[in-house]
Amino acid sequence: MPVANPDVTIVIPARYASTRFPGKPLALLAGKPLIHHVYEQATRVPKVSRVLVATDDVRIHESVERFGGRSTMVAGPCRTGTDRVAEAIREFPCEIVVNLQADEVLLSPDLLLDLIDPFLAGDAEIGTLCRPLTDREEFARSSVVKVVTDRQGRALYFSRARIPHVRDQVHDASPFASLHVGVYIFRRETLSRFAALPSGELEEAEKLEQLRALEHGIPIHVWETTHASLRIDTHEDLERANASWDELIRSSSLAPGGRGPG
Repeated sequence: MPVANPDVTIVIPARYASTRFPGKPLALLAGKPLIHHVYEQATRVPKVSRVLVATDDVRIHESVERFGGRSTMVAGPCRTGTDRVAEAIREFPCEIVVNLQADEVLLSPDLLLDLIDPFLAGDAEIGTLCRPLTDREEFARSSVVKVVTDRQGRALYFSRARIPHVRDQVHDASPFASLHVGVYIFRRETLSRFAALPSGELEEAEKLEQLRALEHGIPIHVWETTHASLRIDTHEDLERANASWDELIRSSSLAPGGRGPG
C-alpha cells in the first residue's frame, strides 16, 4: 500500500575492484571523481531524505568524505551492488531505498522521479526503469541489457541477448524490447528478503542481479523514462564523456552544486 511521506534514501554502491575498469568511481570526469558527479546529481532529486555511498574501499570512502558527501564502509564481500545496498541500510531507518549505480550520472533529476513517483503511488515491491530501444546495434550488444514486460508493465525477463527472437520478421525491423536503465527502487523489507535469497541460475548465467527476484517470484514493475543519463562502463566511455562535457552541460540540467549532502 502507498505510504504517506515515506523516507526515501538513495544508496550508491561503489567498489574499487572492477574487472573492466578498476578504480572507476575515482576516475576523473571534468576534473572530479566520477562518484562525486553521481552523488552530486543524486542530491538534486526531490523527495529524497538522504544520499549515501556504500563502499568496501577506504579510498572511495575518503574521497566521498572530502567532497562533503556521506559514505559508509560495508565490510566483507557482497555478491552484487544490491546486496551491498541491503547491507548498508541496516543502520539507517529508511522505508524506501533507491539503488543508483556508481557509474550512472543523472543528466536530469527527473529520471529518478520517473521511478520514485509511480512507486510511491502504488504497491510494487521492486521497480526499475526502461527507455525505448530502436537502435539495432544497441539491441545486438551484450553490454546493453534488454527487458520485456507484460501488459501491466511487470518484467517478464531481462537479458543481454536479443529478446524476443522474432522468428518470421525481416532482419532489419526495429526491436520492440526496451533498454533497461539499471536503477532500482525497493521497499525495505523486500530488499532485505532479496538479499537473503540464494543466487539464481539465470542470475549467474546472465550476470544480472534482478533475475534473482524474478526466479524467486518477486515481481519487478518497469516504468518508462525519456530522460537520459551518462553511463560510464569503459575507459573509452570516460574519454568520450570528457571530450563532450561542455556539450553535455549545455544540453542537460547538469550543474555544479545541488541540494547539498543528504
